[in-house]
Amino acid sequence: MSTPSDPGSGQPDPWAVPPVDPSGQGAPTPPEPSYGQPPPAYPSAPPPAYPAAPPPPPAPGYGQPPYGGPQPGYGQMPPPQYGQPQPGYGYQQGPPVAYANWGQRVGSAVIDWVIPGIIASVFRAVSEGLYVIVALIALVWVLYNAYQGGKTGQSLGKRALGTRLVRSSDGQPIGGGLAIGRYFLHILDGLPCLLGYLWPIWDSKRQTFADKIVGSVVIKA
Repeated sequence: MSTPSDPGSGQPDPWAVPPVDPSGQGAPTPPEPSYGQPPPAYPSAPPPAYPAAPPPPPAPGYGQPPYGGPQPGYGQMPPPQYGQPQPGYGYQQGPPVAYANWGQRVGSAVIDWVIPGIIASVFRAVSEGLYVIVALIALVWVLYNAYQGGKTGQSLGKRALGTRLVRSSDGQPIGGGLAIGRYFLHILDGLPCLLGYLWPIWDSKRQTFADKIVGSVVIKA
């Protein structure tokens, strides 16, 4: 039986003194890293592969429901496109406009203009001064009547004949100031042999020249 210090055992002797290096320098030591040098680079791990994101859905066009939104059901009208008329507040798809005929327009004009002029002319035979006063009163009445017709749509004559004066664009009264201007523009209707007064007979909107200038129509109330 051999002991750990027995050379014949083949085991290293833990008590043995290591041999001395004859050069006197000892065992070499690993070099120390110098200050300021970067540490050794290590291979970085490859990034994990992710699946590519799907492309975004196309932007919905004007008047189309958004992606994933409710679609118009069967039997429903699709939303109107840009540039098409859209029904707004108070919009109704009513019957076509009923324009006043030529006889109704003549009857209302007789009540609004002709009768005051006839009354003023009667006083001319009595006294010239009295005629001037009555004529001024008649003119004031005619202008006031025209103002009311533009403000409410009906003058005294139009109310009697069942007609209304409105804008051709939206069917609203044209306003008192524009109605007074329309009254004086009727002078153009009488210049070419009263052609402007006869124009409503064949015109599609039954308009005189004054109506076309101010954009007005006379309809049945």
